[in-house]
Amino acid sequence: MDRSALADFLRRRREALQPRDVGLPTGARRRAPGLRREEVAALAAMSADYYTRLEQRRGPQPSEQMLASLARALRLTTDERDYLFQVAGHTPPAAVSVAAHVAPALLRVLDRLDDTPALILSNLGEPLVQNRMADALFGDGSHHTGLARSEAYRWFTDPSARSRYPEEDHDRHSRTQVANLRAAYGSMGPRSRAGELVRALRKASTEFAELWERHEVARRFEDHKTLIHPELGPIELDCQVLFTEDQSQALLVLTAPPHTEAHEKLRLLSVLGHQHFPIPGETSFP
Repeated sequence: MDRSALADFLRRRREALQPRDVGLPTGARRRAPGLRREEVAALAAMSADYYTRLEQRRGPQPSEQMLASLARALRLTTDERDYLFQVAGHTPPAAVSVAAHVAPALLRVLDRLDDTPALILSNLGEPLVQNRMADALFGDGSHHTGLARSEAYRWFTDPSARSRYPEEDHDRHSRTQVANLRAAYGSMGPRSRAGELVRALRKASTEFAELWERHEVARRFEDHKTLIHPELGPIELDCQVLFTEDQSQALLVLTAPPHTEAHEKLRLLSVLGHQHFPIPGETSFP
């Protein structure tokens, strides 16, 4: 681990960013250029003291998970991320894991979307980052680990994953999940994480196994979908998708036409956030 190189690199990348670059308000006049240390720490989900020690060349060696969070917070390119791993004494992620590093270009767009749900997915359907409106609409999926990080895996193995979609849309959504996964399987190969997902799902789900045999291949995202919020009920939304050049990641933006019921529900969603309001007669559990 090269503490000096790591500290200097983190400081220079921090100073090169402005608050607006990461979706933060500019606020009062700043004495120093770039982001504050505590802002980078918050974006990377670490303590300000830990990050400060890294910049002061006295922190412990960061874990690979911590480095991935820093790379995302500092909006590093893939080359910059690999350099960060190297000076911190770790081997850069293998090519098959590149999709876990969020594309800076997509992040810049996401940073500017605050009033409508938006999220970035890997080509395996793994939510890589989402804004507060997407958290409120879909829930926080950051606790999922392993294969369950993939929406496709949860769709075919966890019945609760389907509760956000009307029952009449389930068949279409199942076909979409399989077609997306087959596209990823084709580009990543049978020995990749896509292959691991396919093998696990063919064993776990008869429905998946039957759909897999259809050989439908497409990166599909319906341009119009209905999502069911536990408090607000059905919300009809338009879905726009922006892919990276290699199609390994996609930014999904969900909107509703002005002056519609769905538009008003999105406004309410912004206020509700993750709050839950029990209905009369409902029993609450701690």
